[in-house]
Amino acid sequence: MSDAIRIGLIGFGTIGTGVIKLLDQNQKQIRTRLGCPLTLVRIADIDLKRDRGVRVAKEMLTSSASDILEDPSIDVVVELMGGYEPAKSFVLRAIRTGKSVVTANKALLALHGAEVFAAAEKAAVDLGYEAAVGGGIPIIRTLREALGGDRNTAIYGIVNGTANYILSKMTAEGEDFDTVLKKAQAQGLAEANPTFDVDGIDSAHKLTLLVQLAFGTTARFDDIAVEGIRAISQIDINFAKEFGYVIKLLAIAKRDAQRIEARVHPTMVPRSHVLADVNGAFNAIAVQGEALGSSAYFGLGAGMMPTATAVVADLIEVAGHFRRKARGRIPPLGYPLAAQVKANFKPMADVVTEYYLRFMVVDRPNVLAKIAGILGRHKISIASVIQQGREEGATVPIVIRTHHARERDLRAALRSIDRLPITRAKTTAIRIEDSLGS
Repeated sequence: MSDAIRIGLIGFGTIGTGVIKLLDQNQKQIRTRLGCPLTLVRIADIDLKRDRGVRVAKEMLTSSASDILEDPSIDVVVELMGGYEPAKSFVLRAIRTGKSVVTANKALLALHGAEVFAAAEKAAVDLGYEAAVGGGIPIIRTLREALGGDRNTAIYGIVNGTANYILSKMTAEGEDFDTVLKKAQAQGLAEANPTFDVDGIDSAHKLTLLVQLAFGTTARFDDIAVEGIRAISQIDINFAKEFGYVIKLLAIAKRDAQRIEARVHPTMVPRSHVLADVNGAFNAIAVQGEALGSSAYFGLGAGMMPTATAVVADLIEVAGHFRRKARGRIPPLGYPLAAQVKANFKPMADVVTEYYLRFMVVDRPNVLAKIAGILGRHKISIASVIQQGREEGATVPIVIRTHHARERDLRAALRSIDRLPITRAKTTAIRIEDSLGS
């Protein structure tokens, strides 16, 4: 049996604990497939006293990441601490000392990926980050390898399990956002500070990586238009049902001959679409290619063991390259960073979709006519209207579904409508995607 591949782990949290469990449970299988053991020799974390439910030798633990980064006997560093710093510094130090790196840190790669990818290429080491998108779904490897010969035209899906859990529960049980969020936090499915998840930031981090992998183009986090789910209410969920839709937080990227549009926002998806049935903490990502057509990838997008599965898969791949003296031969994105094409991103104001609009207005004669008139002057045509309940002088909802309209025109129209004396609340606008995958 060949010498073991020695691993240092920085970050002994939930995912780190899962990695330790998986390496222990499946060591025999991994050794058989790889031809040598994967041996965890050092674990760094600032909290060395908390019981994680796994047994590790006391001498393996350290509060200093330098004990891993400066140990020449360690071949691979696994970074699972998250955040931007000191994670970025640790990853770059590991790469500079010739160690391959495996990480689940989508935030780091979304904001500083170009620097990290370039460092890995220059040092001729491997960088595995399968766990950064989709939990246990092997979407990174699929885009980098299996779909590398196709020309992808769109990628979209549900990439945040917390937001999907909240919307699924709101839809199924009729509770409001704040109530479901508190339940998710009590169950450990949402962080105490859920901002990244419910405001769409986590999804945008992931879409930044997916765009680069799918299209071979540059992408920065700032290129992604982002809107979260805090404003979604039961009234909108119920009206969506009447129109035949389900509301999901989607990450969407499309490209044409000239530009790429990349956006994260609540979206009305047809009840018949495969994404409509993706509930709870599950993720689903669909890719549209010119040769293959549509393909979809589904699985648990978060959690200890699903994410640990992706980390260990990267470890096996990286260790295999190490054994065959083939480290760094496959660039992190599947293509050299120098070959990346500079992308021209479409401003959100130029995006064209259909819209669901809910106006809260005083019930008076000609109210609908006034709204329709303003929409018409901004080149927005009405596909259908729902107006429930009549009580002169009361505040009532008027719901309109539009035909395709430009975001710039829609926003201008809503500013005018929201200034009307008859309007009692800011208008709710949710984009409709009827043509995903076509």
